[in-house]
Amino acid sequence: MAQALQPNTAGSLFASDGKPHPLQDALMAVTLVLGVLSFITAFFHSLHLLTSWAGLVALGTGVYGQWVSVTTRQRFGLILGLGAAGVGFLIGMAHGGLFGGVVG
Repeated sequence: MAQALQPNTAGSLFASDGKPHPLQDALMAVTLVLGVLSFITAFFHSLHLLTSWAGLVALGTGVYGQWVSVTTRQRFGLILGLGAAGVGFLIGMAHGGLFGGVVG
């Protein structure tokens, strides 16, 4: 009887254990937002400081998020954010890097 009241998430890509995970969800959100920001700003050469720093921070939060993640949904979001952050970070580094034009 109790099993009939619980949703069946065994076959779902975004399966959750039904418990709140505020730290992991926050890390996933930060990684996604900064990763997408880094990826989009990578298309503008003059925004290399924003691109590279956003990408670097997103890579850091994403790696830690992967380490402490609990559900597939969190890991999926983190991998998307990490991919976008990696591309944005590398393009930002190619356009001038973390301190290009500010130091030196």
